[in-house]
Parts: sequence; structure tokens; C-alpha cells
Amino acid sequence: MYAITGATGNTGKRIALALLKAGKQVRIISRDAEKAKELTEQGAELVLGDTTDETVLTKAFEGVEAVYAMIPPNYQSDAFTQYQENTARAIANAIKANSVKYAVTLSSQGAHLSKGSGVVLGLHKMEEIVNTIEGLNVLHLRPTYFMENTLGMVGLLKESGIMGAPVKADLSFPVIATQDIADYAVKRLLALDFAGSSTQDLLGSREVTYQEMAKVYGTIVGKPETTYVEFPSEDFKQAIMNGMGMSENVADMFVEFIESMNDGRAMVAKRTEESTTPTTIEEFAETFKYVYSLN
Repeated sequence: MYAITGATGNTGKRIALALLKAGKQVRIISRDAEKAKELTEQGAELVLGDTTDETVLTKAFEGVEAVYAMIPPNYQSDAFTQYQENTARAIANAIKANSVKYAVTLSSQGAHLSKGSGVVLGLHKMEEIVNTIEGLNVLHLRPTYFMENTLGMVGLLKESGIMGAPVKADLSFPVIATQDIADYAVKRLLALDFAGSSTQDLLGSREVTYQEMAKVYGTIVGKPETTYVEFPSEDFKQAIMNGMGMSENVADMFVEFIESMNDGRAMVAKRTEESTTPTTIEEFAETFKYVYSLN
């Protein structure tokens, strides 16, 4: 039996479906039975409730051999790192209460930093908390910057013909599609071939710049002249607060994480065959085109 948190999200849903297809018993946690319907119709057992609730998690982890654990986003939080830490402790306590033997967690590049990493700081704390569980074999996945982050720029591209963020225009960094994170997690969850506490970097297919991504995505939507504009951090902060409803605390932490990318502290992992995943930005451009067509 496997327990999957975040089972209606980008990684959790794909993981749950793959495990079900492999003939495994899967238990999922969701606050919304309707959103979980596709999974329950495929045979997943639903525990209705909040992933941050230790009582719900303890029930969901009963009798399971392995857990896929992630901290769900709460972008309205006024104390985001504390929220992440509290959720990590709830997950850890539920694992301990049920003597779960294996866990794969969703961490991030930058989680090696103990300060100055913004939205990733709580994942550093999560790793530390989970690593203290006696008898648990845990693999922390550290994926890089999500390709899906660019989807938030669809409206800007449509209205202004540009893409933009505070990330340096000429910064070359790895990007990954969330489907590749899920597929890697499935591979390791099926194998259960890890022991003790370990980490695995996931770095996408190659390093790219935002200038390159703007060219690729602009071209596929019929705007090959699209350019990338490096926004001031304060402008970006106001945009995500007003446009996405983020709290000021969370917006500040996103800015801090981008600063840790720009100055080279966050993205330090060395590419290996194991950390390289298949999806390219050219392939992901089809997803960008689809979202663009809906707006």
C-alpha cells in the first residue's frame, strides 16, 4: 500500500495513476472528493481531509509501506516558512505513528541552504525533520525550476508581447517539467531501492536562459519577436500579490529565492545521467501553446 499526498496536483496525480496502473494499492488524501474522482474511479482509496492535518495524515498512513510526501502550497500564508515546518512535522509524526518504512519527498534545488533561500527554506527544514525519523528510508527529490512557472506569463505575453521576471536574462539554469518529477518518483517508489536518508537532484534535459525560453514559446504561439524583460524585484512582487493573490510574506520569499538563483547559491548541483530528465522546453512549448489558447 502506498499513500500519496498532493494527489490531485501536478506530481501526486500522475504518481497515483502510475502506481494504480502497476497494480498497486493506493491511498490518497484530498479535501475534495470531486477533484479526486478520477483516482477513486481507478481504484484509489480516499481519505478526505487536509494534508496539513496530523490526524488525517495518521489515518491515511496506517498500514502503508511507502509515502509520497509533499507540502501543499499556501500562498496566502503570512508566515510561509513556519507553515512549511508545521506541515513537515505533521507528516513526520504520522510516519512515525505508523512506522512507515519508506518515503519519497518533494524537496527542491536550494534546499541545501539553511538561510536566504526564500520559499525553499521550509523544504530544507522538512528534510531535517524527516531525516530524524528512526527506521525510515527516505529519498528527498530536489527538482530544479519548474517549466510550469512560465505559464504564469501567458497573460503578459498575450497583452504585451513579452515575458518577464526578476531572473537574470542571461542566467543559464536547469528547468524541469513536473511530469518528469512524477515519473522519477514512480520509478523509485516501485523499486524501493533506497536506504537511510538520501537526496536526488532532478535537473531537466539541459540548462537554458529565459531569453531562450521566450524565443521558443513566443515562436510557437505566433510571436517569434517575443523578448524576455528582466523586471525589478519590487515590480514583480506587486504583480504576484495583485495578480495571484499572494501574501506579502510569500511574495517576498519568492523574490528571495530568485535572488539566490541569480547569485548562484541555489542552483549548484552537477548534472549526471541520473539527474537528467527527458522533457525539453521545445516539447513543453506545446503545453504553453495550449494554455495560451485558453486565455
